[in-house]
Amino acid sequence: MTETRIDKRFQDLKAEGRPALVTFISAGDPDFETSKEILLGLPSAGADIIELGMPFSDPMADGPAIQESSIRALKAGQNMSKTLQLVSQFRQVDIKTPIVLMGYYNPIYVYGPERFLEAASKAGVDGLIVVDLPPEADDELCIPAMDHGINFIRLATPTTDSVRLPMVLKNTSGFLYYVSITGITGSKAPDVSKVHEHIERIKVRTNLPIAIGFGVKTGEQAKNIAKGANGVVVGSAIVNAIRDSLDTDGGATQKTVSRTLDVVKDLSRALTA
Repeated sequence: MTETRIDKRFQDLKAEGRPALVTFISAGDPDFETSKEILLGLPSAGADIIELGMPFSDPMADGPAIQESSIRALKAGQNMSKTLQLVSQFRQVDIKTPIVLMGYYNPIYVYGPERFLEAASKAGVDGLIVVDLPPEADDELCIPAMDHGINFIRLATPTTDSVRLPMVLKNTSGFLYYVSITGITGSKAPDVSKVHEHIERIKVRTNLPIAIGFGVKTGEQAKNIAKGANGVVVGSAIVNAIRDSLDTDGGATQKTVSRTLDVVKDLSRALTA
């Protein structure tokens, strides 16, 4: 693969001597236009890489916060075409910030894998995280994605042992996403010392940047956990800010965008302090 936006961003951050802030929102949450406004504001708020969730009705690895954000988006009419449209519109004003689509294989399969990859590449997608496609299914989407110049980013977990790890790393590109806890997103705080032990073990096997996610909610947590890695991923804290700003009918308010971006600013300040 040629150098991608993700590769370039991690190189630039290494030169700056700081970790990446990787932020997650669900595409279309709470509605298309509000989601677009949040997405466009993320880079200036401090997001270095953006994970954009592909809403799905049965997000198995996600906790209540992200499940709810996905449901809000689906109720508002979000679908794969609109998610790719969001990326395309973002690219009209930002050609540097990497965007990673994250989610499950079902919506991609229904859309059509080759059609999806062609549309994603054209829209300006840089990477994919598809949590329910194991390495044994690399021919299904991973290798075709790389042929389209899209990084395929895999998850490693506390239970990924030395036998499994080489298979996980084999076709991974862009960065490795280390899941800091066993369980669903946003469920509990990670044990920082244990996480760093696992990261050191993985670093022996790969030169890929490593971003740590799951359970990171505050700037202080992000700062501490990022010390042993190249980046930190925050999702639930951001989608909770969206949820907490909505009106009683679940609709966006005048505070939705600003409150969400304020959370990202606080996280960014903690990482760059």
